[in-house]
Amino acid sequence: MIMKTKSGEIKKSTRGFASMSREKQKLIASKGGKAAHAKGTAHKWTREEAIKAGQIGGLSRYHK
Repeated sequence: MIMKTKSGEIKKSTRGFASMSREKQKLIASKGGKAAHAKGTAHKWTREEAIKAGQIGGLSRYHK
């Protein structure tokens, strides 16, 4: 995450999920997904849900 200080300097935060590399974020997210599936609480998409989500995903909120 990039932040501006009071003096106008730009510095990168060293805290939080957003400051991690994309690879590390992906690894953590993957572990969460695997844990949810193992626990049985993960969402399982039906074919119809996936089609609808794909159609909506390409639309802008201004083009509804």
